[in-house]
Amino acid sequence: MRPTLRQLLALTTLAALALLAAPTTAQAPAAPAATAGHVKALVGGRLIDGYGGAPLLDSVVLIEGEKIVAVGRQGQVAIPEGAEVISTEGMDVLPGLWDCHVHLMIVGHGDYDHWDKTYPPLFRSTIMPAAAKQLLLAGVTSARELGAPLDDILAIRNSINTGKLPGPTLYVSGPFIQHEPYPGTEAFRWGVKGAADARAKVKRLADAGVDLIKLIDQDQMTMEEVKAVVDEAHAHKLPVIAHAHRPEEIRRGIAAGVDDFEHTGLATAPEYPEEILALLRARAAAPGAAPLYWTPTAAPLLLYGQTRDNPERLDDPRWHEGLPPEVVADIRQSLAHVDRLEYFQLVPRRAPNVPHKFEQLRSTGVTLLIGTDSGVPLTFHSDSTWREIDAWVRTFGVPAMDAIRAATYWPAKAMKVDKEVGTVSEGKYADVIAVRGDVLLRPDVLSDVALVIKHGVRYK
Repeated sequence: MRPTLRQLLALTTLAALALLAAPTTAQAPAAPAATAGHVKALVGGRLIDGYGGAPLLDSVVLIEGEKIVAVGRQGQVAIPEGAEVISTEGMDVLPGLWDCHVHLMIVGHGDYDHWDKTYPPLFRSTIMPAAAKQLLLAGVTSARELGAPLDDILAIRNSINTGKLPGPTLYVSGPFIQHEPYPGTEAFRWGVKGAADARAKVKRLADAGVDLIKLIDQDQMTMEEVKAVVDEAHAHKLPVIAHAHRPEEIRRGIAAGVDDFEHTGLATAPEYPEEILALLRARAAAPGAAPLYWTPTAAPLLLYGQTRDNPERLDDPRWHEGLPPEVVADIRQSLAHVDRLEYFQLVPRRAPNVPHKFEQLRSTGVTLLIGTDSGVPLTFHSDSTWREIDAWVRTFGVPAMDAIRAATYWPAKAMKVDKEVGTVSEGKYADVIAVRGDVLLRPDVLSDVALVIKHGVRYK
């Protein structure tokens, strides 16, 4: 007899408490001891290395332990005797994908209020591990986690880094920083009252070991508070990722010096005002200024119509991975009538404007990154990232090579880890995926990743 949801919550309490004591260092995950020094050779595929040059045919990628030790063509790279040879014939070989905007504590449920009241006891023991595994199996080997309870997400990041859980390398923000948390969300949203409190909250997060700061609703804060958040984060060498739902959020973010904006925003407005675009152009072109990044997260706005009209997507079992049947059933029930969900009521009016807004952003010179808001209603960790890449190419007209670089090379640059990951090249961590088919002609082949290697460990 299967346990009820109430019993399941009780049974996982001890597991959640056990992870509480885990250390929270953010060091790169080590390969399991059994694989240390083991050599793998990926042989025969077409390599798209992330740099944007011509693909390399008949490629060989040689991996020893966690690192890539050689890249070249067959006949030019010697494969050591005893190496594990993995054929990539007929495949495209790429760097592991990044998703620059995910939420591991949510997995597509249609009712935030119900979710936030019911599932926090399962976040650390069940929900977050399932979400992390789904991302990894989808080819996402690095991700920015932008909003979760601090202790829970640090424990999950550490468990992934130490090899206890499968998942992408996480760069985490912990709780959102905003003027005032929404009722019932205080565990993962921290309000600030005054510049001193803003600095103290950011310092608390930095001292805990987060990798970046998430700022939202900055138009409801004083400019002194916004500047305090950004200045304190930068003093700790942490980038600030800010919402861009409203024009004043963008204005204040630019004035304070945020590093990356999220979402297309502006509700049903057909386009960005010219004065906002001028601010973005000026920031992108400013001599000596840090690069300005933007993560549009367009897929959730497009997924609504696609899923409403073809609900077969909800029958894909990959989004069930790691989730108890009771939780899966609850999610499915919440999505039984997606057209009635409050979350989507404005989407039919917003979605047609997204291509134009996307092109406006692209024309300003900001650097666009692939991110999905994965976990929000209808947006499953198992398929959100490839759908975003596909939308960039098929709906927004971005060259496939540029879309791939926005999911590999540029996120690594944005997080200042490009010496370690982001391309398939010698000396970097072996984060490599392979897909059957031509990803430059059909980005949707990323929907079925055939091979996933992260830090030298083969997961799929």
